[in-house]
Amino acid sequence: MESIEHRTVEVNGIKMHVAEKGEGAVVLFLHGFPELWYSWRHQILALSSLGYRAVAPDLRGYGDTEAPSTVNSYTCFHLVGDIIALIDSLGVDKVFLVAHDWGAIIGWYLCLFRPDRIKAYVCLSVPFRPFLGRNPKQKTVDFFHSLYGDDYYICRFQEPGKMEAEMAGVDTAYLMKNILTTRKTGPPTFPKGEYGTGFNPVIPDTLPSWITQEILINMLLNSTRLASLEAELLQNLI
Repeated sequence: MESIEHRTVEVNGIKMHVAEKGEGAVVLFLHGFPELWYSWRHQILALSSLGYRAVAPDLRGYGDTEAPSTVNSYTCFHLVGDIIALIDSLGVDKVFLVAHDWGAIIGWYLCLFRPDRIKAYVCLSVPFRPFLGRNPKQKTVDFFHSLYGDDYYICRFQEPGKMEAEMAGVDTAYLMKNILTTRKTGPPTFPKGEYGTGFNPVIPDTLPSWITQEILINMLLNSTRLASLEAELLQNLI
């Protein structure tokens, strides 16, 4: 992916890593969890060859973008503000937005708060659900506890440092392989005292056909830090 350009931009009080290629109308990609700009590498090359400027940042708290230490720095207003500042830095009024998973939630907030900056939105995996389908008077994490139980991965990420310490018991390559190769149905969990079997109870000896060892290594090399902040981010959504 040497033809993809990388730079760091100052947005909304943080330094954001951005990957981009091409000229023309901007297509802005927002990644999910636990992902980086790298998830969009094929789309960046494809769309840039068709006359678009394809742009994919590492979101706040992920990869080589800064990760403020306080939970209060991850409200939906911060996250939308980051993307609006990024759009401003690109010198355009509007973008085509494509987002997946965690990025898709941010994408919906962008459309709600700043529809004037979005030409069109392609949402992957997370449909528009006000309050995530819950009672608006109920906290998001309380809703997840009641629906999926205490071992649900977002619930397990609530105590700062605890899951990080458990994850430190294995190397990052193992962790990513465990998450990415799962075919377990139902909500993803991290059963207490059973780390390593939470997302994927049986890790295959060989990688599935859609991911190679080279891709797995590149995912790790393209980040100096894989943040486990999704739960804290959800806690701060309206």
